[in-house]
Amino acid sequence: MTPAPIAVALDAPDLETAARWASLVTPHVSTVKVGLELYLRYGPDVIASVRGASGVRVFLDLKLHDIPNTVAGAARAVARLKPAILTVHAAGGPAMIRAAVEAAPATQIAAVTVLTSLSEADLERTGIAGPPGDAVRRLSVLAVAAGAGALVCSPREVAAVRAEVGPDITLITPGVRPVGADSQDQARVATPERAFADGADLLVIGRPITGSADPGAAAAGIAAALRRAAGTAGRSV
Repeated sequence: MTPAPIAVALDAPDLETAARWASLVTPHVSTVKVGLELYLRYGPDVIASVRGASGVRVFLDLKLHDIPNTVAGAARAVARLKPAILTVHAAGGPAMIRAAVEAAPATQIAAVTVLTSLSEADLERTGIAGPPGDAVRRLSVLAVAAGAGALVCSPREVAAVRAEVGPDITLITPGVRPVGADSQDQARVATPERAFADGADLLVIGRPITGSADPGAAAAGIAAALRRAAGTAGRSV
């Protein structure tokens, strides 16, 4: 059975736990995500540890955001680890996004639009007026024009972004929570089934899987629900 289009966020307290979670979920999901904290604590070794023998796709979520030359250097440095996906902030601008794309040609550069933890009130405090969806659409168009092959947006905006950028851009949605799960620090959330039906290609799910007593079983359950939803929506998983 093909693994479901889920990236499990390995926000683990140590390398051993991250590797164990990865081995448990890998039969059921396509991707594991390494975030900033884990990468800064353990460095490049974490990639090999979570990839393991399975060769699961690694999503390196570093959200690079700096001047173009610095981002190019950083992207080039991690490209040797062969991550499938590397994130940069779309707010860094076209030149910065393009620099990352050119520095890591074998890695899909995913531009993060608006963090799922931010509400409309939060954005207004930073000087960005209007609904988050407006900012997400603007940044999506900008990032795609600069060469980004993927976008990260909340599931609340994924349908509008899909309509804006077309079918060929990979849409990645964090803030995905199964029914009954705590939204925790996410402000703009949806269920896996809803996000997938609206056009998401890869769903980022962390604590609902890794915080369970059996992460493998939790991943399998969410993957099965996603396959059922995909069949109803006429999409393949």
